[in-house]
Amino acid sequence: MYELVFWKYLEGIYLNHHLVYEAIIEEQAEIEGLEELPVQVILNRIASVFSKWEKVDENSWKNNNGVGAFHIRTTPQSIKIDCYGTEGKTMDTLVNVMEEFKCPLYDPQVPERHDEMNE
Repeated sequence: MYELVFWKYLEGIYLNHHLVYEAIIEEQAEIEGLEELPVQVILNRIASVFSKWEKVDENSWKNNNGVGAFHIRTTPQSIKIDCYGTEGKTMDTLVNVMEEFKCPLYDPQVPERHDEMNE
């Protein structure tokens, strides 16, 4: 499994990324300093982009014409995508969708957040 995690800081706020990630995986109700996300709009956009994939349940997709599957867990402030055997280009597509909503990737495997503050 490979995790992709996304959130957006409030204007002028910049926190320890790994601590934010830990709060997200512990499913804390609200994390001070993060914006609320348009979660349903994001899920609809992902469903549209992956319309050729089988939607296994409300938050899971499986590629019946290739490899990979992913499951999305959300809070009002975060999107966490668990990828199973998913190709890099598929993960890039997910990252690109989230960039449309100005939500940069936090890659807990590295760990590194890919946003303008790291450049």
